[in-house]
Amino acid sequence: MTPPLLLSCTVLGVLTAAVNLFYAYGLFYVPVSTSSLLLSTQLCFTSVFAFLIVKQRFTPFSINAVMLLTMGAVVLGVNAGRDRPEGVRSRKYFLGFCMTIGAAVLDGLLPTLAELMYMKVKREVTYLLVLETQVVIGFVATFCCAVGMLIHGEFQAISREAKEYGLGEANYYLVILSFAVVMQCFFLGRVGVVFFSSALLTGIVVDVLLPVTVVLAVVFFHEPFTNNKAVALVLSLWGFISYIYGELREQNVVKKETSLPVLEG
Repeated sequence: MTPPLLLSCTVLGVLTAAVNLFYAYGLFYVPVSTSSLLLSTQLCFTSVFAFLIVKQRFTPFSINAVMLLTMGAVVLGVNAGRDRPEGVRSRKYFLGFCMTIGAAVLDGLLPTLAELMYMKVKREVTYLLVLETQVVIGFVATFCCAVGMLIHGEFQAISREAKEYGLGEANYYLVILSFAVVMQCFFLGRVGVVFFSSALLTGIVVDVLLPVTVVLAVVFFHEPFTNNKAVALVLSLWGFISYIYGELREQNVVKKETSLPVLEG
């Protein structure tokens, strides 16, 4: 790994830690389902950054997908105050709302910067190199988060939270460990999608998690499934289907063009 590549991975690691910080503060004041829908706006930010930074080419279907997903987030934000958890003041709720949007902005920037990093690297980009970069990014992000927790005395709170955990102390540590493993798989898969395809497709794939998260939050946490959430969910699914349909249609056009015989003379 060259020094410029190491520096790029370090910057991406710091930004990843910032995403975690913003997301954690946002989730403290905003319900899980609302937070998930707000995070879906990362696709819009990914699209803008991809267009400006890596000159991503857009089709009518991809533009339609981005617009629909953005409209879903707007619909959610109009009546967001009605979904405020009990005991959370309006100022804290909207602070969490803004922090979650900030996490979406940075999360939209990360895959675009990763794609730019692979474009600028002065060596053959293999999946082994992708794994190496992810190790550095993960290490830097973990280091930044650990330092912040150490400064604010968060490590002492872990044992206290474990004892107060409703499902038991052992299950508390099991949940933390499982979450860490799943998130590593998630980040590894995301950089893999950037490597094999583009940052825009990464944003699309991430948004596939949206309907699953909202439904699970309603089922397990008994969060209210309001009308604005339903509209935002439908718009998000519509946008995803539009993108996939556009990609499949474009691939079929390319296959037909390449299969046509070439006439000489």
